Amino acid sequence: MDFIPRILVVDDEQDLREILQFNLSSEGFEIDVASSAEEALTKPLESYHLILLDVMMGGMSGYKMADIVRKERELDVPIIFLTAKDSENDLLTGFNVGGDDYIIKPFSIKEVIVRIRAILKRGRATAEPSTTLQADGLKLDINRKLTTIDGTPVNLTRKEFEILILLMKNQGKFISRQEILNRIWSNDVIVTERNVDVNIARLRKKIGDYGSSIIGRSGYGYCFEK
Repeated sequence: MDFIPRILVVDDEQDLREILQFNLSSEGFEIDVASSAEEALTKPLESYHLILLDVMMGGMSGYKMADIVRKERELDVPIIFLTAKDSENDLLTGFNVGGDDYIIKPFSIKEVIVRIRAILKRGRATAEPSTTLQADGLKLDINRKLTTIDGTPVNLTRKEFEILILLMKNQGKFISRQEILNRIWSNDVIVTERNVDVNIARLRKKIGDYGSSIIGRSGYGYCFEK
Protein backbone atom coordinates (compact mmCIF):
# COMPACT_ATOMS: atom_id res chain seq x y z
CA MET A 1 0.00 0.00 0.00
CA ASP A 2 1.60 3.29 -1.08
CA PHE A 3 -0.62 5.41 1.16
CA ILE A 4 -1.03 4.39 4.81
CA PRO A 5 -3.39 6.76 6.65
CA ARG A 6 -2.30 7.77 10.15
CA ILE A 7 -5.18 7.97 12.62
CA LEU A 8 -5.17 9.25 16.19
CA VAL A 9 -7.72 7.66 18.55
CA VAL A 10 -8.54 9.84 21.57
CA ASP A 11 -10.72 8.16 24.22
CA ASP A 12 -10.48 7.76 27.99
CA GLU A 13 -11.90 4.21 27.89
CA GLN A 14 -8.94 1.85 27.66
CA ASP A 15 -11.00 -1.10 26.38
CA LEU A 16 -12.44 0.98 23.55
CA ARG A 17 -9.02 2.38 22.63
CA GLU A 18 -7.59 -1.12 22.42
CA ILE A 19 -10.51 -2.43 20.36
CA LEU A 20 -10.24 0.45 17.90
CA GLN A 21 -6.46 0.21 17.71
CA PHE A 22 -6.52 -3.54 17.03
CA ASN A 23 -9.31 -3.48 14.44
CA LEU A 24 -8.18 -0.36 12.59
CA SER A 25 -4.59 -1.61 12.49
CA SER A 26 -5.93 -4.85 11.00
CA GLU A 27 -7.51 -2.76 8.23
CA GLY A 28 -4.13 -1.31 7.28
CA PHE A 29 -4.27 1.99 9.15
CA GLU A 30 -1.40 3.30 11.26
CA ILE A 31 -2.89 3.98 14.70
CA ASP A 32 -1.75 6.13 17.62
CA VAL A 33 -3.80 6.48 20.80
CA ALA A 34 -4.25 9.06 23.56
CA SER A 35 -6.20 8.63 26.78
CA SER A 36 -7.17 12.30 27.07
CA ALA A 37 -7.51 15.47 25.04
CA GLU A 38 -4.60 16.93 27.01
CA GLU A 39 -2.35 14.05 25.95
CA ALA A 40 -3.53 14.27 22.35
CA LEU A 41 -2.63 17.96 22.16
CA THR A 42 1.01 17.10 22.94
CA LYS A 43 1.22 15.00 19.76
CA PRO A 44 2.14 16.31 16.27
CA LEU A 45 -1.50 16.60 15.16
CA GLU A 46 -0.56 17.91 11.73
CA SER A 47 0.97 14.50 10.95
CA TYR A 48 -2.36 12.63 11.16
CA HIS A 49 -4.84 12.10 8.35
CA LEU A 50 -7.81 11.77 10.72
CA ILE A 51 -8.69 12.02 14.44
CA LEU A 52 -11.27 9.79 16.17
CA LEU A 53 -12.27 11.90 19.16
CA ASP A 54 -14.43 11.00 22.14
CA VAL A 55 -16.67 13.85 23.30
CA MET A 56 -17.12 13.16 27.03
CA MET A 57 -13.80 12.59 28.77
CA GLY A 58 -12.41 13.41 32.19
CA GLY A 59 -10.73 16.80 31.95
CA MET A 60 -10.95 18.57 28.60
CA SER A 61 -13.87 17.56 26.39
CA GLY A 62 -13.56 16.47 22.79
CA TYR A 63 -15.46 19.60 21.72
CA LYS A 64 -12.91 21.84 23.45
CA MET A 65 -10.01 19.94 21.89
CA ALA A 66 -11.56 20.24 18.43
CA ASP A 67 -12.00 23.97 18.97
CA ILE A 68 -8.31 24.29 19.86
CA VAL A 69 -7.26 22.20 16.85
CA ARG A 70 -9.26 24.42 14.49
CA LYS A 71 -8.78 27.89 15.99
CA GLU A 72 -5.46 27.86 17.84
CA ARG A 73 -3.54 25.21 15.92
CA GLU A 74 -5.27 26.16 12.64
CA LEU A 75 -5.29 22.55 11.44
CA ASP A 76 -7.81 21.09 9.03
CA VAL A 77 -7.23 17.40 9.85
CA PRO A 78 -10.63 15.59 9.65
CA ILE A 79 -12.27 14.90 13.02
CA ILE A 80 -14.86 12.19 13.70
CA PHE A 81 -16.57 12.50 17.09
CA LEU A 82 -17.39 9.37 19.10
CA THR A 83 -20.16 9.96 21.62
CA ALA A 84 -23.17 8.57 23.45
CA LYS A 85 -24.88 11.96 23.12
CA ASP A 86 -27.23 12.05 20.15
CA SER A 87 -29.46 15.11 20.57
CA GLU A 88 -29.75 17.62 17.76
CA ASN A 89 -27.95 20.25 19.86
CA ASP A 90 -25.05 17.86 20.47
CA LEU A 91 -24.75 17.15 16.77
CA LEU A 92 -24.81 20.84 15.93
CA THR A 93 -22.17 21.59 18.56
CA GLY A 94 -19.92 18.93 17.08
CA PHE A 95 -20.17 20.35 13.59
CA ASN A 96 -19.88 23.95 14.80
CA VAL A 97 -16.50 23.28 16.43
CA GLY A 98 -15.16 21.72 13.26
CA GLY A 99 -16.21 18.07 13.33
CA ASP A 100 -16.51 16.24 10.01
CA ASP A 101 -18.67 13.34 11.19
CA TYR A 102 -20.42 12.02 14.29
CA ILE A 103 -20.66 8.34 15.34
CA ILE A 104 -23.08 7.46 18.13
CA LYS A 105 -22.06 4.91 20.78
CA PRO A 106 -22.53 1.99 20.87
CA PHE A 107 -21.32 1.47 17.31
CA SER A 108 -20.01 -1.39 15.21
CA ILE A 109 -16.40 -1.46 14.10
CA LYS A 110 -17.62 -1.90 10.52
CA GLU A 111 -19.50 1.39 10.76
CA VAL A 112 -16.40 3.18 12.02
CA ILE A 113 -14.28 1.76 9.20
CA VAL A 114 -16.84 2.76 6.56
CA ARG A 115 -17.06 6.31 7.92
CA ILE A 116 -13.27 6.64 8.08
CA ARG A 117 -12.77 5.39 4.53
CA ALA A 118 -15.47 7.74 3.23
CA ILE A 119 -13.82 10.81 4.75
CA LEU A 120 -10.31 9.79 3.70
CA LYS A 121 -11.52 9.06 0.18
CA ARG A 122 -13.22 12.46 0.00
CA GLY A 123 -10.05 14.16 1.16
CA ARG A 124 -7.82 12.37 -1.34
CA ALA A 125 -10.23 12.92 -4.22
CA THR A 126 -10.05 16.69 -3.77
CA ALA A 127 -6.33 16.82 -3.10
CA GLU A 128 -3.83 17.98 -5.67
CA PRO A 129 -0.88 15.78 -6.62
CA SER A 130 1.63 15.64 -3.78
CA THR A 131 3.80 18.75 -3.61
CA THR A 132 6.82 19.05 -1.37
CA LEU A 133 9.49 21.64 -0.64
CA GLN A 134 12.79 20.60 0.86
CA ALA A 135 16.02 22.14 2.09
CA ASP A 136 18.36 19.43 3.34
CA GLY A 137 16.51 17.76 6.28
CA LEU A 138 13.71 20.36 6.38
CA LYS A 139 10.73 19.12 4.37
CA LEU A 140 7.28 20.59 3.75
CA ASP A 141 4.45 18.41 2.44
CA ILE A 142 2.05 21.08 1.19
CA ASN A 143 -0.96 18.81 0.65
CA ARG A 144 -0.70 17.09 4.04
CA LYS A 145 0.14 20.40 5.76
CA LEU A 146 3.10 18.62 7.33
CA THR A 147 6.52 19.96 8.26
CA THR A 148 9.29 17.54 9.23
CA ILE A 149 12.94 17.87 10.18
CA ASP A 150 14.90 14.68 9.48
CA GLY A 151 11.56 12.84 9.47
CA THR A 152 10.35 14.24 12.81
CA PRO A 153 7.09 16.28 12.59
CA VAL A 154 7.24 19.95 13.61
CA ASN A 155 4.07 21.56 14.96
CA LEU A 156 3.54 24.82 13.02
CA THR A 157 0.44 27.01 12.98
CA ARG A 158 -1.23 27.63 9.65
CA LYS A 159 0.31 31.11 9.35
CA GLU A 160 3.80 29.85 10.20
CA PHE A 161 3.44 27.03 7.67
CA GLU A 162 2.24 29.40 4.93
CA ILE A 163 5.05 31.86 5.62
CA LEU A 164 7.61 29.06 5.38
CA ILE A 165 6.09 27.88 2.09
CA LEU A 166 6.25 31.41 0.69
CA LEU A 167 9.89 31.89 1.71
CA MET A 168 11.04 28.46 0.54
CA LYS A 169 9.26 28.83 -2.81
CA ASN A 170 11.15 32.10 -3.29
CA GLN A 171 14.46 30.83 -1.96
CA GLY A 172 17.20 33.45 -2.23
CA LYS A 173 14.72 36.30 -2.78
CA PHE A 174 13.75 38.86 -0.15
CA ILE A 175 9.99 39.17 0.47
CA SER A 176 8.85 42.42 2.09
CA ARG A 177 6.79 42.36 5.28
CA GLN A 178 3.94 44.06 3.43
CA GLU A 179 3.96 41.42 0.71
CA ILE A 180 3.93 38.67 3.33
CA LEU A 181 0.93 40.37 4.97
CA ASN A 182 -0.87 40.62 1.63
CA ARG A 183 -0.16 36.99 0.70
CA ILE A 184 -0.76 35.30 4.08
CA TRP A 185 -3.40 37.38 5.86
CA SER A 186 -6.83 38.11 4.37
CA ASN A 187 -7.73 41.70 3.56
CA ASP A 188 -10.48 41.87 6.17
CA VAL A 189 -8.14 41.14 9.09
CA ILE A 190 -6.42 44.10 10.76
CA VAL A 191 -2.77 43.18 11.22
CA THR A 192 0.54 45.03 11.14
CA GLU A 193 4.07 44.22 10.05
CA ARG A 194 4.74 43.36 13.69
CA ASN A 195 2.54 40.27 13.19
CA VAL A 196 4.98 39.11 10.52
CA ASP A 197 7.97 39.58 12.84
CA VAL A 198 6.28 37.68 15.69
CA ASN A 199 5.36 34.75 13.45
CA ILE A 200 8.85 34.67 11.92
CA ALA A 201 10.41 34.61 15.42
CA ARG A 202 8.21 31.67 16.47
CA LEU A 203 8.91 29.89 13.18
CA ARG A 204 12.67 30.25 13.55
CA LYS A 205 12.50 28.79 17.05
CA LYS A 206 10.38 25.81 15.98
CA ILE A 207 12.61 24.80 13.05
CA GLY A 208 15.75 24.79 15.19
CA ASP A 209 19.02 25.00 13.27
CA TYR A 210 17.12 25.86 10.08
CA GLY A 211 15.89 29.05 11.74
CA SER A 212 19.17 30.70 10.75
CA SER A 213 18.20 30.12 7.10
CA ILE A 214 15.48 32.77 7.47
CA ILE A 215 17.37 36.03 7.04
CA GLY A 216 15.86 39.41 7.86
CA ARG A 217 17.12 42.67 6.41
CA SER A 218 15.80 46.09 7.34
CA GLY A 219 13.90 47.67 4.46
CA TYR A 220 13.90 44.43 2.43
CA GLY A 221 12.00 41.90 4.51
CA TYR A 222 12.81 38.21 4.84
CA CYS A 223 14.59 35.64 2.73
CA PHE A 224 15.18 31.88 3.01
CA GLU A 225 18.71 30.75 2.19
CA LYS A 226 20.18 27.30 2.79
